[in-house]
Amino acid sequence: MRKIFYILKPIIPRSLQIILRRQLVRRKRKKFANVWPILNSSAEVPNGWQGWPDGKKFAVVLTHDVELQGGHNKCKELMNIEKELGFVSSFNFVPERYDVSPSLRKLIKENGFEVGVHGLNHDGKLFQNKKIFDERAEKINKYIKNWNAVGFRAPAMHHNLQWIHKLDIEYDLSTFDTDPFEPQSDGVGTIFPFVVKNKNKKDSYVELPYTLVQDFTLFILMAEKDIKVWKDKIDWIVEKGGMVLVNVHPDYVNFRNKNTAEEFPVDLYIQLLIYVKEKYRHQYYNDLPKNIASFVKRSLNNSPEKYLTEVSKLQ
Repeated sequence: MRKIFYILKPIIPRSLQIILRRQLVRRKRKKFANVWPILNSSAEVPNGWQGWPDGKKFAVVLTHDVELQGGHNKCKELMNIEKELGFVSSFNFVPERYDVSPSLRKLIKENGFEVGVHGLNHDGKLFQNKKIFDERAEKINKYIKNWNAVGFRAPAMHHNLQWIHKLDIEYDLSTFDTDPFEPQSDGVGTIFPFVVKNKNKKDSYVELPYTLVQDFTLFILMAEKDIKVWKDKIDWIVEKGGMVLVNVHPDYVNFRNKNTAEEFPVDLYIQLLIYVKEKYRHQYYNDLPKNIASFVKRSLNNSPEKYLTEVSKLQ
């Protein structure tokens, strides 16, 4: 079904795509209410877990996937908001879908933020088969090297944790704890980062699953008008000592207070940052994904196999 969708997607009007996806999400939200937005078993602490740096209660990891040129042009504004509130984040760009400005990448890094790679061209075919993945992995690795990046996230959260070893990365962001609304809905069932070992070699990378529902799902497909879902999940993660990792797309953020079908007010994201900053002052560890990954690699060496969970089996 996923392959068929990506074949037909170019000829289906965007407005119709949104309508159909909203109907699907509405049905799934009721069906999977017992495993989303909270999957209770995902709070199990990994073997050997030593806690977060500096004795912090939980971690906050902010990430951004930049889908199109319009989102690319909003990155600076979004970065400045986070910087003003005392946060850092990563921006993941699609190398061959739009013009990725070297000056923007430089500016992001100079401000203490991070740049990552978001697939190759965002056409839904990266994981279609091993041959396609291996061919594209060579190109992706060139961008990883040229951009001096160490992190990757696949478009549409498609993933194969063993294939991803082909990439020259320190961490991957292509999974989630639980999210039945994604096209590949197998969650990793944990709110903690973990190390993914290569079955055939000794190398490994760190997997950082997102644990808050994505902005597009929450505000565009579900049409929520507040951040209650985010806040409730944050409170639960804090209680369990896990990782709050969110993916907010600059493309869908509205900075101009205009009503659009595929954007949400930037104030909703600001509310999220302020909620964490004020309610959990001095309790959270916010850092770049690459630094989180480095910390995990030094302190944890567990296997991901026990986490892989097919959401559809949990209904």
